[in-house]
Order: sequence, then structure tokens, then C-alpha cells
Amino acid sequence: MVAVLWGGTNPFLKRGTEGLEQVKGEKRTLQLLAEMKFLCLNYKYMVPFVLNQCGSVVYYFTLASTDLTLAVPLCNSLALMFTLATGKMLGEDLGGARAALGMLLTALGVALCIAASMDEKA
Repeated sequence: MVAVLWGGTNPFLKRGTEGLEQVKGEKRTLQLLAEMKFLCLNYKYMVPFVLNQCGSVVYYFTLASTDLTLAVPLCNSLALMFTLATGKMLGEDLGGARAALGMLLTALGVALCIAASMDEKA
């Protein structure tokens, strides 16, 4: 669930920030406030942001009840895979064969983590 919430929202967060570079403020502080206003009033950014933060809350509770050596690598590596898959569905260029190889190696690493965890319990 954490990986889906983190990885699935990353491409939408990227899309939600489109137009941010056109926001201008006279001073550094005013620039920061103008950018924050742009993002906070932009539903295309805020909806994925809230969902992404829900993933962080689930992650926090998961860490309290799960083996850290399994939960941390699984959540982070699967989030990367969901980011790539979601980006591909949205039509983003992901790097072709190198991205596919990276996903394959990530899946292999996840499988090894799960297999090692199952061996320890047996």
C-alpha cells in the first residue's frame, strides 16, 4: 500500500508542479510565498500530495509492526517500480531498455528479500 501511494503519486506530483517556474516574486521570501500559494491552490498538486502523505502515515505504522529489514527495502524499491509504471501509463519517456532492466533487477531484489525473510521464519 505504501509503495502504491508513494510511487503512484510521484508522476502526478511532477505534473502538478508544471507552471511553477513562471511564478515570480520580487524578493526571495516573496518568491517562496508565491510558489507555496501556487502549489497549495493547485488541486493537480494537492490531491497527489495528500495521497503521498497518507502513504507516509501508513509507512510509519508499518514500521512499528513489521520487520525493518524487510519493510524498508520493499517499500522503497516497489515505490520506484510504481513510479516508473505510473509514468509509463501517463506517457512519460522512461529510458527504454535501461529502465526495464532496472525494474527487472528491482523485482529480483524484492524477491530475494522476501525469500530470505521466509527462510528465517522457517
